[in-house]
Amino acid sequence: MEEQQFFKKLNSLCTSKEIFDFLSSLEVMSDTMASGALQRISEVEVDDSGLKNPEGVLENEVFRALCFQFEFESSKLSNTGVLNALQALIKLRIDPQSTLMATLLSEGKKRLDKGQLTVKNLCALGESLLELEGPGCAMLKQIVDCMQEEDIEKWSPREMVMVYKMLQVPARVGEQYQDLLDRLNSVALNIVSQLSPTFTSIMLNSLVVLHQTRAVPLVTALCKHSVKHIPYFTGDELVNVLEAFLYFGHREEIFTEALETHVPRSIFTMHPQTVSKVMHYCCQKTILSKPIFDAAAESFISDADTFTTDQIAGYIIPFGTLNYQPPSASSLFRKLEAVLHSRFTHFKPRTLLNLLHSCVLIQRYPVNFLPKIFSPYFLQQLQAQPPGLDRVVTSQLTQLFLTVILECPFYEGPKLLPKYQVKAFLVPHSSLDVHLKKVKTGLLYLLKKRAYFATEVSTPYFYTVDIEIKLDEEGFVLPAAQSEEVHRRIALCVDGRNRFCLNSHNLLGEQAIKQRHLQLLGYEVVQIPFFEIESLQDSRKIAEYLHKKIFPHSYQLGC
Repeated sequence: MEEQQFFKKLNSLCTSKEIFDFLSSLEVMSDTMASGALQRISEVEVDDSGLKNPEGVLENEVFRALCFQFEFESSKLSNTGVLNALQALIKLRIDPQSTLMATLLSEGKKRLDKGQLTVKNLCALGESLLELEGPGCAMLKQIVDCMQEEDIEKWSPREMVMVYKMLQVPARVGEQYQDLLDRLNSVALNIVSQLSPTFTSIMLNSLVVLHQTRAVPLVTALCKHSVKHIPYFTGDELVNVLEAFLYFGHREEIFTEALETHVPRSIFTMHPQTVSKVMHYCCQKTILSKPIFDAAAESFISDADTFTTDQIAGYIIPFGTLNYQPPSASSLFRKLEAVLHSRFTHFKPRTLLNLLHSCVLIQRYPVNFLPKIFSPYFLQQLQAQPPGLDRVVTSQLTQLFLTVILECPFYEGPKLLPKYQVKAFLVPHSSLDVHLKKVKTGLLYLLKKRAYFATEVSTPYFYTVDIEIKLDEEGFVLPAAQSEEVHRRIALCVDGRNRFCLNSHNLLGEQAIKQRHLQLLGYEVVQIPFFEIESLQDSRKIAEYLHKKIFPHSYQLGC
């Protein structure tokens, strides 16, 4: 039978029994046909849990005859026959230490040494070695060295992807192979549109592992190409793509839109780790996607009992960070409380702190768990977990403690000792950008003297106020340096773009809790958001705007 007809018939068969019956009816079979039969058997008999019917396959006479041929006649076989058989047998979980596998690997090595393998053969051998021995296999270096001498422009997408995978070893990446990578990156740009979901994911993952930050055109093209594959990526593939977007700092609005369509539709069939990564992506990019967050909340309510502790945190923390409570918030946090009660001791200390801190950002108070958080035992655990009690951890502890004092007056448990408290919360300077300068200009025009307001004022309550204005009992503006007869303190929160969710007027959780706490501490909080002052240019208009915001009725200057 001609090989073309053979493979057409072979690919129509759906069980190993049908394949063995078909092979039994043939009188003659080439090694290419025999290795193709092994590959087809591996396709129909292997799933995520392994070989479905080990006895029915491995003990079958036809299968054993095929293996006998490959073991004892390997030197007479074609390159394709040897290497395809090796790939199929790896997939069928044949013992890597068996004589059969050792013979095929040895034969592949001989032909590699003699330079007899084509690019396709080299990639097949490389893929097998990655499966059997991992990226540390010494023979992979020999394969990559051979590939360097080939014409990359003639490679297929599969061959390109395989070379990227083989290069994913830290010791191998550097001056020696950067030239090959530069050539690969350049040629790969021309075939992006041909890449399948799997190849797109592998290539993006490879560029991350290989730190190819210079390959901007390729990364951009792959990220755009990935949009159409979102419904077809496996969970692991989508995770790779999201990690690449984060690593390279790339953002595509149409990518987010595609996620917003796909995730709500598929939420109950997606792996929790994949959903957790989607939430992490949105959190890192400050993308408040209500369709995704609402769907994640429903999934959590339904299935949180089966999640790992890291997945639980991955689902919940973005709600606090981006300051969003879904329509199902009551059920969501009831479920979270139930999970915490049953699995509290399973959480790593820092994960637990991150989780509970995110809750208070959106006024969900974990009062039942705070005595454990402030206990000496838990604090010792935090200190023992790298990086220990760093500035981030102590800031979170301090903010939890401040929340208890200001928002949970009924709390009677242990307090946070002063030695674990920070003196002030960190203020990212990027938030005090051009908008602060504009507001200072407007205030100078309005109040006439720079002495009547102070900027970046440290308070006794850990927060830093962007601009503070003091008034006496009669409403006179006092010099900023004066500390007596202060009746009212006005805190101007000059909120630049980076204090809001992306393309949104929704404040981030850290800013929302700051403004809430400043009010509870006695400040009159006046928010000056970027979207209200960006269009104001001259000092007079800015002053008029500030007058309406700060002194909506009238004001007077102190002498």
